[in-house]
Amino acid sequence: MTSTDAHAARSPLQRLGRNLRNPFALAYLALCAALLVWAVVVTIADDSGGSMAAVIPLLGTAPASLVFLVLPDGAAMLTVSIALGALVNASVIGWCAHALSRGNRPDPTR
Repeated sequence: MTSTDAHAARSPLQRLGRNLRNPFALAYLALCAALLVWAVVVTIADDSGGSMAAVIPLLGTAPASLVFLVLPDGAAMLTVSIALGALVNASVIGWCAHALSRGNRPDPTR
């Protein structure tokens, strides 16, 4: 199998998995998860009902989470928006880290 055949056989999910397994992407996902848990705990503990704690994880996962924020209103959709935004951003971080660590060498997986 030539290198072009190997690239053609590699599915987008395999590339996404490679990007998300990067240590920098995993660290970003852990930070986003911690921010989301913190926001949920603060919101539950707030008796006034006007907690703005969800803004912090939303901004931590911007700009991708802002695209998904147009989903229907509700706490569940806000959580989905933050989770999807974190996954998109982590994938970009993993891709960038892979490309930067490769340097000027061609990608052996292609």
